[in-house]
Amino acid sequence: MSGKFAVIMAGGKGERFWPLSTSKHPKQLLALVGDKPLIAQAVERLEGIVPAENVFVVTNADLVDATREAAPILPPENIVGEPIGRDTAAAVACGGALVKAKDENGVFAVLTADQVMGDLDIFSATIKGGMDLAEQNDILVTIGIQPSYPATGFGYIESGETFQTFENIEFRKADRFVEKPDEATASEYLKTGKFYWNSGMFIWSVQSLEKSFGAHCPEMLSLMDTLTGYANAGKMVEGMDATYPSLGKISIDYALMEKAENIVMACGTFYWDDVGAWPALENHFDQDESGNTPIGQVEILNAQNNIILSKDRLTAVIGVEGLVVVQAEGVTLVCPKDRAQDIKEMVVALRENGSYDELL
Repeated sequence: MSGKFAVIMAGGKGERFWPLSTSKHPKQLLALVGDKPLIAQAVERLEGIVPAENVFVVTNADLVDATREAAPILPPENIVGEPIGRDTAAAVACGGALVKAKDENGVFAVLTADQVMGDLDIFSATIKGGMDLAEQNDILVTIGIQPSYPATGFGYIESGETFQTFENIEFRKADRFVEKPDEATASEYLKTGKFYWNSGMFIWSVQSLEKSFGAHCPEMLSLMDTLTGYANAGKMVEGMDATYPSLGKISIDYALMEKAENIVMACGTFYWDDVGAWPALENHFDQDESGNTPIGQVEILNAQNNIILSKDRLTAVIGVEGLVVVQAEGVTLVCPKDRAQDIKEMVVALRENGSYDELL
């Protein structure tokens, strides 16, 4: 019987949550929602699915110590840091090497550190069902989330005929992946009942992943093979230092999921939130009678539909509407809610300026 494992990708910078999220303390290390860092929540919801010693985290090299501190139930050696970011395909190959070094017949889930989940019994059944199917079949399992509104910030998966049902979780063949749509297209997607949000979560066996890398992205097969040797020798850091600089950047969606023909999609019916930018916090915090979401030390007068977060000092707003106002880490950010995605652009501009590195 195959061992069950999980790899949590935790390398993101969370730039859309600046100034609270910085390169030294990014989103996954913050208790943005709930009272524990998002990475700790990601680890804890695997309880009863995968033992802690079989959970690996792939993060950035300079975040390894902070991640170990945030997720103390994991063995320290299970948290490894990439020397430079090379997108998600490399992180998956790295995780695959760690799993293969423990069990070359292993089955593992690839999860992310910065999403919020609810209905954890359904989440657990979805992962377990996916693992059983991935153990029994040469397939790549992805998890689609049943959409609740015509979102334009997510990619979608178009599902086909039913593959199998496991404990009321339906698994369908995945027909195609589509990029983030405009609102009209997203509305059409919802009407069909076939389209699901692409969650960026996957389940597969070591062997199926290697076979797919070999067919569609040989560079990542080579990386996984090389890193497995280093992992077996207990020298994973040296292995990544040696291999990463020459790697190209490629996402796992582009490397495999948009090309492979043996993809099965779990119909995810548990609560899921990508928590991609400040407006997402409206889903998780109480609002006042004027639609404001105040977090921290905030006073409001005649203002509507704002998100205001103020750390360690009072922030007062008067007569404004539809803004994100953040006071954190010695920075004040003000922007319209519908421009919150542009915060990443501001961070890039500030980094190029070179005068504010300590705030980024």
